[in-house]
Amino acid sequence: MSLNPSELKEFLDAKVETYNNPNFIESDPIQIPHQFSKKEDIEISGFLTSTIAWGNRKSIINNAQKLMGLLDNAPHDFVMNHKETDLEKLLPFVHRTFNGADCIQFIASLKHIYTNHKGLEQVFAQHAETDSLQPAISKFKSVFFEIEHLARTQKHVSDPLKNSAAKRINMFLRWMVRPNNTGVDFGIWENLSPSQLSCPLDVHSGNVARKLGLLNRKQNDAKALLELDTALRQLDSKDPVKYDFALFGLGVFEKF
Repeated sequence: MSLNPSELKEFLDAKVETYNNPNFIESDPIQIPHQFSKKEDIEISGFLTSTIAWGNRKSIINNAQKLMGLLDNAPHDFVMNHKETDLEKLLPFVHRTFNGADCIQFIASLKHIYTNHKGLEQVFAQHAETDSLQPAISKFKSVFFEIEHLARTQKHVSDPLKNSAAKRINMFLRWMVRPNNTGVDFGIWENLSPSQLSCPLDVHSGNVARKLGLLNRKQNDAKALLELDTALRQLDSKDPVKYDFALFGLGVFEKF
């Protein structure tokens, strides 16, 4: 498909309109944090849901729902006030390679972040760069695992400085930072700006971006993410990641 830059922008802006609305929520994992109203519940449920967001979307949603039930549908309260014995019911949990032991580690690391680092938003905001949150994601990973932890759980938090596209954390950051002007994303993190976000790069968005000439690199890694980010910032420097809706929608719903 060959479009000149202004045609491409017009085409993608129209697709953003199509998909960035509340109907998007019913088939997307973002529905899980939408069940909560307290800031900390939204961010913790969002973080845990995005962590297991790979594979079949139905099973992601079902398992994230199951996980919220195990946390008494009050994730922040559970993280902060659980007793050792409360953790036992998490042991049978499994989503692909993320298991109960990983889950318990995540609860411990989250408690550490809310107790000693003023919460998730603070950790990302403190290490953000003007035009990118990728270094902040790397720093977040080191804070997340600065307490005693299982080595195996480290693979469930990506590190962009090790050439990961960090799709799931970038998706989580989109949820938290982009404004809630269409009822999809939350916009509850006011210390960060949509202009700093990076696109959640996965198989679907990557393939569509290549077909549209926004991305040449074959692998979906950190270098590809930088290339895609650069292209999307030329289309809209203030809110580049709104195009995630267009790329994802074209890939998943239109088999573009």
